[in-house]
Formats: sequence, C-alpha cells, structure tokens
Amino acid sequence: MEAVTSPTAPTRAQVRRWRQYLADERAEAAAYRDLASRRTGEEREILLALAEAERRHEQHWLDLLGDEVGKPLRGDWRTRVLGWLARRFGSVFVLALAQRAEARSSYDDDADATAQMAADERIHEEVVRGLAMRGRNRMSGTFRAAVFGANDGLVSNLALVMGIGASGVSQQTVLLSGLAGLLSGALSMGAGEYVSVRSQRELLEASRPGPHARAALPHLDVDANELALVYRARGMAPQDADAHARQVLGSLEASGAALVVPVDPDGPEGAARPEDATAGAPEVDEHETVGTAVGAALASFCFFASGAAVPVVPYLLGAEGWHAVAWSAGLVGIALLVTGAVVGLLSGTSPARRALRQLAIGWGAAAVTYLLGLAFGTTVG
Repeated sequence: MEAVTSPTAPTRAQVRRWRQYLADERAEAAAYRDLASRRTGEEREILLALAEAERRHEQHWLDLLGDEVGKPLRGDWRTRVLGWLARRFGSVFVLALAQRAEARSSYDDDADATAQMAADERIHEEVVRGLAMRGRNRMSGTFRAAVFGANDGLVSNLALVMGIGASGVSQQTVLLSGLAGLLSGALSMGAGEYVSVRSQRELLEASRPGPHARAALPHLDVDANELALVYRARGMAPQDADAHARQVLGSLEASGAALVVPVDPDGPEGAARPEDATAGAPEVDEHETVGTAVGAALASFCFFASGAAVPVVPYLLGAEGWHAVAWSAGLVGIALLVTGAVVGLLSGTSPARRALRQLAIGWGAAAVTYLLGLAFGTTVG
C-alpha cells in the first residue's frame, strides 16, 4: 500500500489525529493477536491475518508522521477494553466488541486515510461478524430464553407491584402479590419455553431428509433422475435441480457418499442449499441455534425468577409507600439497562440505544399499571 504524503507540513491537529489513529491500529492489532492465541486452525489464521492488515494501516500513519511520531499514545478506551477482554476471555462477547470497533472506523470521512484502508475496515467488520456468527448461533436458543425471561420478570412484576402498591393496600399485600407473581410467572415461562422449543425442534426434524432416502440413492436410475424431484420440491429451479442431482449420483461411483439437500431456514420459501464443498459457508445446525427444550426452560424459569425478584426486594427489606415504589423502579431500571446493553452488544448494535429502549418499554408498562392502580384504588401512603 502506497503511503500518502502531505504536500505541506502537517498541522498540529493532523499530527494529533494521526498519532491517535496509530495508537488505535496498534491496539486493535494486539487485540486480534491475543484473540488468535486463544484459537486454533482456521479461526487463528483469520485473526492473525486481521492483525497483519492492522499493521499495514499502522505503517501508513507511521509514514505520514515521519519524525513527528513522538511518544506512543494509548489507544481509544474502547479499544483498550477490547484488548483487555481479548487477553482474558476470547468469547463471542469479545468478537462482538471487535465488530463494533470495526464499524466505528472514521476512515471514510478522513482525507488522510486511503480508500483501501476505509474498504479494509468495512470488510474487517464482516470478517469478525462471520467469526462471531457461530458463537451467536450456539448460544441463541438459551440466550433468547434467558433475556426474554429476565426482561419479562423485571417488567411484569414491577408492573404488578406498582399497580397493587398504587391502590393503597398494605405492604404485606404488595409483598405477597409480588412473590406470587414471581412464582407463577417463572413456572409459566419455563413451561411455555419448553413447549415452544420442543415443538420447534420437532418441526425442524420433520424437514430433515430421512435415512431411507440416502440408502436408496445408489439404486436410482441416473437417466430417470428421480433425485431431481427432491431438489425441486425443496425450492431449486428445474435445470439446477437436474444438474445437481446428476452431480450427486455421479459422485456415488467415485466416493460412495451421497448428500441430500436440506431446507435452508434462512432462504426464501424453503430454498434449497447444497451441502457440499461448494456451499461457501459453514453449515449451521438448526437444532444448535434453537437450543434444547430443557435448557431453554430452565434458563427461562431462573432468569424470570431473578428478574421478578428485583422489584420485590424493597418490600422484603420493609420499605413502604413512595419509598418502596421509587426503589423498585430504580432497581428495575438499572437491570433493564444492563440486559438491553448485553443484547445490543451481542447483536452488534449500539448497547446504549438498546439499553434505553429496554428502559423506556419497562418503565412505560409499569407507569400504565401504576396509573390504573391510582385510578381504581386509593393512594400510596
């Protein structure tokens, strides 16, 4: 990559900006190397390649700075946090942070950065997204149940406690109502999640090719090509289905192995996707993405119960009236901010925006029930 040279002496503002870019590139390269040290195989090679790309960007700023490099600066605080986490964990959370870091690149709007560098950062975001995809899929079933359970527990029990409390009943009645809401809601969530995930897994299993079909492949007539009907039924165009079926049947003589195309759950109208070396992407197990029914049920039960316990805590400690309402709303608000930020982080979007959205939804629901409690009850003592 050619270094960009300035026709005139750089300004102090430019030097400061270049030095910060240099520090950030060094920190990101170190984070990728740390992540690579916790990986093996292809993932390790990809992360080391990303680190090498960041080193090339680092060299660009070194060439621009020349004698103005000065004392090394510390990277952006978010990049330093990423590096600290990469050295200690290397989980999907760290990859999600790395994805966010790549998305924040300002090279598109900086005349001192090359178009190639700006393009690199955009592609790096997609590379890291791909690395994080497997971890997200692996945890999505149980994680979904955990997040929904905790959020439902926080919001529903806060709304219940505030609605009952606003009606003017005693502190003991509010506490009993909150505990009853915790237990009944957690049981309901756990049972519902079990049925939901179990049903979804059964539906996925019903869409998988049967073993008897695989065993019949060696005996099919290549000219009749009945296998093409399977691919057409699963969404392939007739010409593509015929060509792929002939390829599969032809490979039987050489390898003795056969592959049947499953339904792609992410494709349009049950589009087919060949399970062969030309697919271009690692196969994702739909069952792994959905999670186990027992795991999802337990996660939903436990997280709903933990979320529903938060608004009850002030009443357990003996708080009454406005003080209990304020403490419940405040504690639940903090918990909603945390769950929203975690969801935002893992989904690769803004944690702050997701956190504020969770807070607005939760407090909005609680406010409605509180107003209804005031309207149909007496007043908070």
